[in-house]
Amino acid sequence: MNKILNYLGLDWGEKRIGLATADSEVRLALPLKTVANLAEVLSVLKEEETNVIVIGAPQKMSGEAADNPAWVSFVAQLRGKSGLLVETVDERLSSLAADALGGEDKETAGRDEIAASIILQSYLDKLNG
Repeated sequence: MNKILNYLGLDWGEKRIGLATADSEVRLALPLKTVANLAEVLSVLKEEETNVIVIGAPQKMSGEAADNPAWVSFVAQLRGKSGLLVETVDERLSSLAADALGGEDKETAGRDEIAASIILQSYLDKLNG
C-alpha cells in the first residue's frame, strides 16, 4: 500500500500567504487559512503533517519568470527550514480565478486561500496527467 502524502499549497505575498491542503488519496485542494509569515507556515506544516509543499511562482504573462528577490528568498528559507520537497507552479492568473470563484464577498483572506487551492490543484492535476 502506498503512503498517503499530505500537500500544502501556498499563494505567497509580501503581506499575506494563502494556504490550501490536499492529500494524495483524495487529490482535491481545499482552502485552509491565511498566515502572515514563514514561522506561521512552518507551524502549519507540522500541524498538517505535510510531506510536499507547492508554491506559486510569479511569472510574467509572457511566461518568463518575474524578477522577485523577496519570493526567491522566501522559497530558499522555506526549503532550508522545512527540509521538505518544495515544488513551484506557475501562478499566473490564480488571483483572478480566485476572485471569480469568490463570488460577491471579496474578503482578502478568502482570496489568498482560494488562490492557494487553485495553485495546489493545478499541481495535483498535472501529477495525475
